[in-house]
Amino acid sequence: MFFNRELPAAVIAVAALAALATASGPAISAEVTRTLPTAKLDPTDGGKSAVAVLAGGCFWGVEGVLAHVKGVKSVTSGYHGGSKSTATYDRTNDGNTGHAEAVRVVYDPTVVSYGTLLRVVFSVITDPTQLNRQGPDTGTQYRSAIVPMNETQAKVARAYLAQLSAGKHFSKPIVTKVEAYNGFHPAEAYHQDFMVKNPRHGYIQHWDAPKLAALKTRYPALYSAKAAP
Repeated sequence: MFFNRELPAAVIAVAALAALATASGPAISAEVTRTLPTAKLDPTDGGKSAVAVLAGGCFWGVEGVLAHVKGVKSVTSGYHGGSKSTATYDRTNDGNTGHAEAVRVVYDPTVVSYGTLLRVVFSVITDPTQLNRQGPDTGTQYRSAIVPMNETQAKVARAYLAQLSAGKHFSKPIVTKVEAYNGFHPAEAYHQDFMVKNPRHGYIQHWDAPKLAALKTRYPALYSAKAAP
């Protein structure tokens, strides 16, 4: 990691600024955001409630941004890809459990589509060209992945990744995978709603607050000032 997310906010903020100022290699900075096209294949899920499971780096920011998308009813941070017995922050932090930090999104398909959720993720939350990392965080637990809950979502996911690749919206190849659902395990209570509860945390201020600001700026019609629980 670039710096330990568990440290007090003030310590992290100072460490982050110092590291950025003195780094001998290329400076690490907040990820680039971009406006991406709508999904060409994006059929509406039936009913007024659907579930999406998505992984895109540290779940604090993924949850924090998606909670502000209109039509999202709730977002839960957790772990995807490994067994229930290893679904803890301490166990997943070594990158050897198969888990990825992920979120479970409950949304209203009549308000926001699955393809739109993917568009937001790849526009302002996740860089799909980064393999087993996002921003300052490295390891398979920070991989980006789409985890379809049904065949319709799988088709939308594969089609959108192909659409983005064909459109050359990124300077490097997209490495995000479509992964099979293998259960979702909620993270510890202190990780839930972390961005809302800890807006002055150094990690949030440096890495995640800019993503939320980008959502509001790039997609004002999708932005909800009130975060979903």
